[in-house]
Amino acid sequence: MHSPVHTSDTAPDASKPILRHVRKACGFAPNILGVLAESPPALSAYVHIEQRLRSEGALSTREQQIVMLTVSAANQCAYGIAAHSVSAERAKVAPAVITVLREGGVPADERESALVRFTRTLIEHRGRISEADQRAFLAAGFVPRHGLDILAILAMQTLSNYANHLIDPPLDEAFAARRWRPR
Repeated sequence: MHSPVHTSDTAPDASKPILRHVRKACGFAPNILGVLAESPPALSAYVHIEQRLRSEGALSTREQQIVMLTVSAANQCAYGIAAHSVSAERAKVAPAVITVLREGGVPADERESALVRFTRTLIEHRGRISEADQRAFLAAGFVPRHGLDILAILAMQTLSNYANHLIDPPLDEAFAARRWRPR
């Protein structure tokens, strides 16, 4: 499917201020947001969830990036894997952990492992988490609020990953060094 990668000049009116805000905050508006701008509700939903997680989320920025990279890898989204590899680096996720997540593995750290396993179980079982899986997640020091924040990330990442699959925007230069190709 073809859809333009909008800028704040070409986007529908309701998307223009959101793209301007992102550009001001980040220095550029990633191409996926330019694609989502075609649908102001889609762009607004993505950006709003991301902002709320950043300002009010129970998971640390580092943990959020681990979840985002896990979701993108589970969805085999090359754009999302590249973008969140860069974001994970900025959030001080260890390079070895980023590599493991990109390859679909599980980190050695107990808390990170629980986070990744819980996220993947949510995806694989469509939110139906067994009592044993819930206990394992909670035993790693997480609380129910963390699980709900993971659901918000899952919704946000599914929106962007599927939009990337549908539209296939070009990868931004800022993410090119972390390009990913399926094996």
